[in-house]
Amino acid sequence: MVCQLFWVVVLLAITRVGEAKQNAGSLCNPSDLKGLIDFKAGIHVDTSGRLAKWVGHRCCYWEGIRCDNQTGRVTEIRLAGFISTNDFLFQSEMRGLLSPSITLLSTVGVIDLGGLVGLTGTIPPAIGSRLPKLRKLYLYGNMLSGPVPDSIGKLSKLEELHLHENRLSGSLPSSLGNLRNLNQLLLYSNQFTGLIPDSFTNLTNLMHLDLHGNALTGQLPVKIGEMQAMEKLDLSNNLLEGNIPLSLTNLNSISELYLDGNHLEGAIPFPSSSGQMSALGFLRLNDNHLTGRIPQNFGYLVSLQRVSLANNKLEGAIPSSLGSLSALTELYLNANLLSGQIPKSISQLSRLILLNISHNLIQGPLPSEFSSLENLQTLDFSFNRLKLVSFPKWLSEMPSLSKIYLAGCGIRGKIPEFLRATPSPIQELDLSANHLTGSLPAWLGSLTQLYSLNLSRNFLVSGIPDSVTNLQHLGVLDLNSNRLTGPISKVFEIGNAFPDGSLTYIDLSNNNFSGGVEQLGIGAQTGMQYLNLSHNFLIGRVPSSIGRLKSLQTLDLSYNKFGSKIPEALANVSSLERLKLQKNQFTGNIPVEFLKLKKLLELDLSDNFLVGEIPMGKPLSEFPESSYSGNKGLCGKPLAPCNS
Repeated sequence: MVCQLFWVVVLLAITRVGEAKQNAGSLCNPSDLKGLIDFKAGIHVDTSGRLAKWVGHRCCYWEGIRCDNQTGRVTEIRLAGFISTNDFLFQSEMRGLLSPSITLLSTVGVIDLGGLVGLTGTIPPAIGSRLPKLRKLYLYGNMLSGPVPDSIGKLSKLEELHLHENRLSGSLPSSLGNLRNLNQLLLYSNQFTGLIPDSFTNLTNLMHLDLHGNALTGQLPVKIGEMQAMEKLDLSNNLLEGNIPLSLTNLNSISELYLDGNHLEGAIPFPSSSGQMSALGFLRLNDNHLTGRIPQNFGYLVSLQRVSLANNKLEGAIPSSLGSLSALTELYLNANLLSGQIPKSISQLSRLILLNISHNLIQGPLPSEFSSLENLQTLDFSFNRLKLVSFPKWLSEMPSLSKIYLAGCGIRGKIPEFLRATPSPIQELDLSANHLTGSLPAWLGSLTQLYSLNLSRNFLVSGIPDSVTNLQHLGVLDLNSNRLTGPISKVFEIGNAFPDGSLTYIDLSNNNFSGGVEQLGIGAQTGMQYLNLSHNFLIGRVPSSIGRLKSLQTLDLSYNKFGSKIPEALANVSSLERLKLQKNQFTGNIPVEFLKLKKLLELDLSDNFLVGEIPMGKPLSEFPESSYSGNKGLCGKPLAPCNS
C-alpha cells in the first residue's frame, strides 16, 4: 500500500511539472506580449503575412518567435526579410516604425529584423540597458535613421551587430569598444561621420569589421594591429586620411583587407618580413594617395589572390617578387607612375586571370614569356610608353585571352587579320588612340562573341561593313575620331534579332558619315544609354522613333545638318540627362513636352532656326542663355522676354 501511494505521489508531481511547463509555454509573459504587440502595431504593411497570424496570448507559438521551454520567456525574434523554403526564396517587406517597446523583451538573445526594406525609426536609446542577454542584433537593410545609441556598449554578451545598409548617421560611439565578445561589426552603407574611435582596438575578438561607404574621417587607430582575431577589415569608400599604420602587419589572421576609396597617403608599410599577414588573400588599397614604391617584400604575401593598388601615385619599377605570388588571380596596378619594364617573373603566375597595368610609364618591349599565362583572360597595357609599333602576334595565340586592351600603345598599320582566329573568342577589344590605318575589315563580323569594340582616335578610312550586323552580342561600339564615311544604317541593325536590341553605347562622332537617319531602326535599340553622332554630315529629319529609347541618358546630334522640327517624342525619354542638338538646322518651336524631362542636366539647342517662346518652367528655364543662343526667333526666360 505504501509503495502504491509513493508512485501516485510521483505521478502527480510529474503531471504538475508538465502542466507548469505547458502553461509557461502557452501564456506569454505580459512584458514580452506588450513588446511584441507594440511592434506589430507599428507595422502597417507585412508582405510575408507573418504578423497577421500573431493573435491571442500564446506568443511562443507565433511564427518567428522562440521561447525558453522552462521559463516561457521570449529568447529569439527571427523575422528576416528573406524567407527561404525548399521551393523558393522570397524577399518580404515590412513597412512601418520600429517600436521602442521591443526592449521590453528583456530575455531575448537574438533579434533578426534584417532586410525588411521598409522598417523606419531609430534604434531604441535604451537598448543596451534593457536587453542584457542580447547576443545577435540584425537590423540591416532597412531605413533606420539617427545615431547608434551610446547604451549599445552595455550589451556585454553581444557577438554580432549588423546595422549595415540603413540611413544611420552621427559619430560612432566609443562605447562600442566595450563589446569584448563582439566578433562581427557591420556598419557599412550608412551616413556615419567623424573618427573611428580608438576604443575599437579593444575589440580583440573581432573577426569581421565593415565600415565601408560612410563618411568617416581622420586617421586609422594606430593600434589597430592589436585586433589579433581580425579576418576581414573593410574601411573602403570613406574619407580616412594619414598613413597606413605599421601595426597592420600584426594582423596574422586577416584574409581580407579593404582600405580603398579613401585619402590615405605615404608608403605601403607591409609586409616588413616573411611570415607576416600570411593569410591575406584579398587586398584593396586602390583610389588613395599612396606614394613610394611597391615594396619588394610584397612577395611575402604568399596567399594573395586578388590585389588592387590602382589609382595611386606609386612609382618605380614593378618588383620582380610579384612573380612569387603563385595564388594570384587578379592584379590591378593601373593609374600610377610605375616605370621600367614589366618583369618577366609575372609570367610565372600560372593562375593569373586578369592583369591591368594601364596608365603608367611602363616601357617596352613586352616579355614574350607572357604567352605562357594559359589562364589569362583579361590583359590591359593601355596608355604606357610601350611603343609597340605592331600588335604582338603571340598575344593572339594565348589560349584563354578574350579581353584585350592596347589603347595608346603606338600600334601602326592595319587591324591585324590574325585576330579573327584567336583560340578564345574575343569579347572585348580596345585598340583606340593608336595609329591604325586602312579600312574596317569585313572579317570583324566573324567575331560573333564580341561585346565591346573600341577603335576610336585612329586613322581608319572606309565605310561600316555590312558584316557588322552579325555582331549580335555587341553592346559597346566606339568608332569616334576617325575618317569613316558613308551611311550608318548597318549599326542600327546590330542585335535586332534580340527583343530589346543589344547596343547600349554608340559613339560615331567626329567622322565623315553622311546621309539621313529617318529610316533607321533607331527605336529598336531600346536598351541604349549613350548615342553620339555629332560632328558628321548627317541630314534630314530625326525620326520620332527615337522616343522609344527609354533608357537613353545622353543624346548628342550636334554639328550635323539635321533639319525640320525637333521630335516631340524625345519628351518620352524620361531618363535623358544630356541633350545636345546645337549647330544644326532645326526649325519650329521647342516642344512644350520637354518640360517632362525632369532629369535633364545639360541642354544645348544653340545655333539652329528655332522660334517662339521657350516653354516656361523647370528644367528649361534654368539653363543658361548659351543653351539657346544663335536662334534669332527664340524668346523667353533665360533669353529676352517675348514681345506681347
